[in-house]
Amino acid sequence: MRDLTTGSIPRHLVRLALPMAFGMIFQTAYYLVDLWFVARLGDAAVAGVGAAGNVQMIVMALTQILGVGTMALIANAVGRKDAADANLVFNQSVGFAFACAMLVLVGGYLLAGRYLGAVGADAATQAAGRAYLYWYIPGLALQFALVAMGSALRGTGIVKPTMIVQILTVVLNIGLAPVLIAGWGTGYAMGTAGAGLASSIAIAIAVAATVWYFARLEHYVHFHRELIAPRRAQIARILRIGVPPGAEFALMFVLTATVYFVIRPFGAASQAGYGIGSRVMQSIFLPAMAVAFSAAPLAGQNMGARQPARVRDTFKWAVIIGSGVMFTVTLFSQWRADLLVSPFTTEPAVLAVAAEFLRTISWNFVASGLLFICSGMFQAMGNTMPSLITSATRLVTFAGPALLLARRPGFQLRHLWILSVVTVTLQAGFSLWLLRGELRKRAPLPA
Repeated sequence: MRDLTTGSIPRHLVRLALPMAFGMIFQTAYYLVDLWFVARLGDAAVAGVGAAGNVQMIVMALTQILGVGTMALIANAVGRKDAADANLVFNQSVGFAFACAMLVLVGGYLLAGRYLGAVGADAATQAAGRAYLYWYIPGLALQFALVAMGSALRGTGIVKPTMIVQILTVVLNIGLAPVLIAGWGTGYAMGTAGAGLASSIAIAIAVAATVWYFARLEHYVHFHRELIAPRRAQIARILRIGVPPGAEFALMFVLTATVYFVIRPFGAASQAGYGIGSRVMQSIFLPAMAVAFSAAPLAGQNMGARQPARVRDTFKWAVIIGSGVMFTVTLFSQWRADLLVSPFTTEPAVLAVAAEFLRTISWNFVASGLLFICSGMFQAMGNTMPSLITSATRLVTFAGPALLLARRPGFQLRHLWILSVVTVTLQAGFSLWLLRGELRKRAPLPA
């Protein structure tokens, strides 16, 4: 356990963020390597994997419920020096993780085909997406155990073990991708199914490694069989904080599915271009997410210790660091967005869509970073409802107008990307305004 209630705020923030960012760099490498091999299979494969990957948003919604609730409650308990409560929350989250994993396994195999049939541009795209998703569903189910344990460590101020496991996962994935996708060394190429299987194998090994760490090396929170059985009051505590962030990710699934539906008439090349551009964008977001993920336990422990000035300083320094990183990436994307997407396709039509998407959408990178930081601060203060409210407003401002724009003559993909920039900027402003009110109410400074 690391006490974050004393010492330099920026130093704590950087010390927490750097290992996370380092692990996320490896995660980015995996995303890009995986995308590179899938791109060799053609536009339909890229479009199918991109559409299928959107299902991960639903799983991330459920893992957010578990992870955010666990991290926030444990961080507050650590700030209060209440180890018993931290252990109770951890073990309840482990039991909850098992139930969610079963739900994903059953629901995933029942509904995946219907979803891909609705959003896939053609039969080849749908088939590629199904092959990928059917092999990736076990890995998605195992994510819950990984999130429960990683969030508990983050709440106690420990991030290096999670980073090491994440790097292990990525290295395994990178090694398995060419073997399973392209058939290197075996002569048996599984195609998009290999991409899903590689991820599932790597996640399973990561779960085993993290369980070993908790069993042998972790001293503050432990597995206790008598604490794992569900307790309604404790599950309610996790859900009260975790459900709004989970619902946010569910809304992101709806927004992304809306984009795939709207651009469906433009063909598989456009869906492939959007899939490549959005994957690269997700990789770009990782440094800002590392800062936001670090701000949450730092502010959370100080909330538990009733130190509002340090809570506010955490927000200030997170904004300075996160916005600086995202502004730098925005400038590069405006300069040469094509360099970021060209390694993944040689098709001129796909490349044009991906580069235009990234160049246009980069105008909201700073706003997106602010949204991540605001979300982390809401988690630290134990009230995540404002984040859900701002996400719901974007569903209204983006999804409805996007469907209307698509019906107008002369509609172009660029119009959709511009609409996204405008709505994310509005959402960031609204989120900052709500955060200001929460800070006044929950972390007021002395007169």
